[in-house]
Amino acid sequence: MRAVYINSASCISVQDTLNENILQNLKPEYSVQIIKAIEPNYKEFIPPAMSRRMSKTVKMSSVASHHALQEAGISYPDAIIAGTGMGCSQDSEKFLKNVIDDHEEFLTPTFFIQSTHNTVAGQIALGLQCHAYNFTYVNTSSSLEFSLLDAQLQINDGEAENILVGSTDEQTDRTMELYCLHNIIKRETDLPSDYLNSATNGVIWGEGASFFVVGKDKTDTSYAKLQNITIINKLDLDEVLTFIGDFLMKNNLSAQDIDAVILGFSGDAKSDVYYTKAMEAFPDSALLYYKHLSGEFNTASGFSTFIACHILKEQQIPEIMMINSERKESVRNILLYNHLAGDDHSLVLLEKA
Repeated sequence: MRAVYINSASCISVQDTLNENILQNLKPEYSVQIIKAIEPNYKEFIPPAMSRRMSKTVKMSSVASHHALQEAGISYPDAIIAGTGMGCSQDSEKFLKNVIDDHEEFLTPTFFIQSTHNTVAGQIALGLQCHAYNFTYVNTSSSLEFSLLDAQLQINDGEAENILVGSTDEQTDRTMELYCLHNIIKRETDLPSDYLNSATNGVIWGEGASFFVVGKDKTDTSYAKLQNITIINKLDLDEVLTFIGDFLMKNNLSAQDIDAVILGFSGDAKSDVYYTKAMEAFPDSALLYYKHLSGEFNTASGFSTFIACHILKEQQIPEIMMINSERKESVRNILLYNHLAGDDHSLVLLEKA
């Protein structure tokens, strides 16, 4: 499959990723259970009357997509593809609360209508008055990867030239309570979290929205070339090296050709063993991690893709992300490896544009 270009990248996250000098201003978080996104002033982008009716994930995505399209110089993309693990959780919770509180009577449909997972892509299209292909992937931690794969296929097939691709997930109070009860989120007694050598299960939870314009041709704003993606739902620990080796072979590369590997260490001892195993395949590559900067959530890989784009464009690797001391003179190929709680493993290969 022919490579495509990531021509713009925008991200709202727990870091101040909408401003400049992103790689120089990254700040890790080890000591809280839940970290919230740094939100922009929505009044600058969304009319207040509309903003009041939007959930957090819709507002974050509207602003991030606006920045991505503006940077790429695109007014109307040929398609809008979004990936999300939890969708519009806030409106879902409000609707379910109304069902319980009102004993299933006199329900207003607004929260139900806005609770569907495809609300984000739909709202972006409404704002742009874009009537093109509009699709949402809901595949837990590989939602963005499926979205990028769809965009790559459409561009390869000549169906589109510039596609807006994004991922988004928000936090909600009740869901976070349930995650704490189920020990998905780390206990307070297990904090601060040691992301690389954790002896406890659970993660620090984050949120965010990342959007990219994926195009057929390289432009002045291009960050990276999206070479290939592979996704597998289940993977045994002893299959990790084969999974990675087969992917590299398919792309006519060896481990020595990979200048940097970005791994999704989350501080969950049970599932981080996959990343520890993957490190064995790359003794000569720069090994990086990122979830101490973003938190764990369904589409956290959007943050790693955004950071990888900046590393390739600026040819800088932030010290705060480094696992080992290996540094390359130039960074040409970056491999991203991610999963969520040991399921839905993905590999994304990016090359310098």
